Amino acid sequence: MENAGEYIRENIRNVAIIAHVDHGKTTLVDAMLKQSGIFRENEQVQERVMDSNDLERERGITILAKNTAITYKNIKINIVDTPGHADFGGEVERVLGMVDGVLLLVDSFEGTMPQTRFVLRKALQANLKPIVVINKIDRPEARPVEVVDEVLELFIELGADDEQLDFPVVYASAREGYALYNLNDDPKNLEPLFETLINHIPAPKGFMDKPLQLLVSNIDYDDYVGRIAVGRIERGMIKTGQQAALCKKDGSIENVKISRLYVFSGLKRIEADSAMMGDIVAVSGISNINIGETICNVDAPEPLPFIEIEEPTITMTFSVNNSPFAGREGTFVTSRHLRERLFKELETNVSLRVEETDSPDSFKVSGRGELHLSILIETMRREGYEFQVSKPNVILKEIDGVLCEPVEYLIIDVPEEFMGVVMEKLGSRKAEMVNMHSSHQGYMRLEFKIPSRGLIGYRSEFLTDTKGNGIMNHIFHGFEPFKGEIPKRQRGSMVAWEDGEAVTYGLYNAQERGTLFITPGTKVYEGMIVGENSRPEDIVINVCKKKHVTNMRAAGSDEALRLTPPVILSLEQCLEFIEDDELVEVTPKNIRLRKKILDTELRAKTKARKKEQP
Repeated sequence: MENAGEYIRENIRNVAIIAHVDHGKTTLVDAMLKQSGIFRENEQVQERVMDSNDLERERGITILAKNTAITYKNIKINIVDTPGHADFGGEVERVLGMVDGVLLLVDSFEGTMPQTRFVLRKALQANLKPIVVINKIDRPEARPVEVVDEVLELFIELGADDEQLDFPVVYASAREGYALYNLNDDPKNLEPLFETLINHIPAPKGFMDKPLQLLVSNIDYDDYVGRIAVGRIERGMIKTGQQAALCKKDGSIENVKISRLYVFSGLKRIEADSAMMGDIVAVSGISNINIGETICNVDAPEPLPFIEIEEPTITMTFSVNNSPFAGREGTFVTSRHLRERLFKELETNVSLRVEETDSPDSFKVSGRGELHLSILIETMRREGYEFQVSKPNVILKEIDGVLCEPVEYLIIDVPEEFMGVVMEKLGSRKAEMVNMHSSHQGYMRLEFKIPSRGLIGYRSEFLTDTKGNGIMNHIFHGFEPFKGEIPKRQRGSMVAWEDGEAVTYGLYNAQERGTLFITPGTKVYEGMIVGENSRPEDIVINVCKKKHVTNMRAAGSDEALRLTPPVILSLEQCLEFIEDDELVEVTPKNIRLRKKILDTELRAKTKARKKEQP
């Protein structure tokens, strides 16, 4: 006991899981849940239970932090999931505030990856105890011993202290459901992992007899009970029905009532009458509670320090859809709908900023990166919203009188034969090489520092250049002095000339000029982008043009025209493709590209006027 009255809760452990995309975090949690008897033998368990949202399942990434709890030998282990991607940095820092240790999960073949660096650096800075789990040791190409050395190097690089460097290692196959202390042990079950967790992660300690403090780290939403605040009790006790003080971010204090209290068990929230220091709980009944606020005793409102969230690095404009097809496919299409939805997102998405603009139909939305914003766009689209977005731009800021821009740390693994083209392309995007070494099986690992804007539009080029064999990962590194101009997209757009339906004949003539994005039968409007020109300038093209039938025999020869299959762009690729005078139109059924000015003549005049200006 360090301080008189300080209490250690031996029957609880709070731990966060850190892992790179695809290293098996969700599979491991599933196996732990099954083996701790949370699921009955006959219960149907959805695979990857932690990835609750459709987008997370499709992309295999974790966006929102989620809680689950298991019981092993009467000790409750609260497991908090961390987003693996730096774009969700705001989530990461809050999650780490709820736990006393972290479980670092690393793939025994791929080794340490940049996304894990970001979260791990935050965890080490917060003095959390690490446990390293080397997963997928049953893979034929596994190299667990080398990977442990890589992890050690990473810890040293991130400035871990001696105690943190002395981390325990567990080898596991989450898919097969076993863990080992040593590689030559017989595989049985996950017991070695459970034991290591309990022995190495510190139990929560604090004051039980002092007034309540509960820091809100996350907000959940339920259609029946409204907002649910999730957080850890730092000291004291909380009871259902009690009166409490809510210390707001602006320093004001509000009296509230704890109407319902929940603890976690498995993946469910279970109602509880009371909870105490060290517990991770959910509280409902407080309508305007926000992340970072503290629930305290009425007579001792002492707020905990608010976790500073890293600033956004990328901004784009969301506006009401005003294309000729507006309102045909979406349920929510007005500026009121758009405004309400964006401001609602702010309640749970801490790293996001939404600002009004001069126009009531447009909003400036800033986030932690392209992925952060594209996931918001995709989520809204699936909910039935229809809107348009502009090209993403990086946020520049002045530091000590110098204009600075966000810089990313980029790690690329490519087969040797593609190194030249990758280095050449990145050089023109103002990347600076930091490190280069051979990684495995003919692959080279290249490490760069590159301006965030240099990465916009690069991923699709990179996949083409490396014929799909390259792997790239990047992480926010910090702000550095502005690196100068980066060359723009080298090719122009192919723009539809009139409203109508694209036909084979029109597209056949168009495809000689560049790459098409649409198929015959696609409805188009004047000013819509239908492809990429093979030359630098934009070209207006008539894709609705039918063949003039001059004699009977030629009428059927349209079928003989062979079209090259079009390139269908994903949402991210569309955001990467567009220029400043273009927009992405997003509806529940389609993603279209268009010019800001749809009228061909008006567009030409505006362009001419711009050229005249000095």
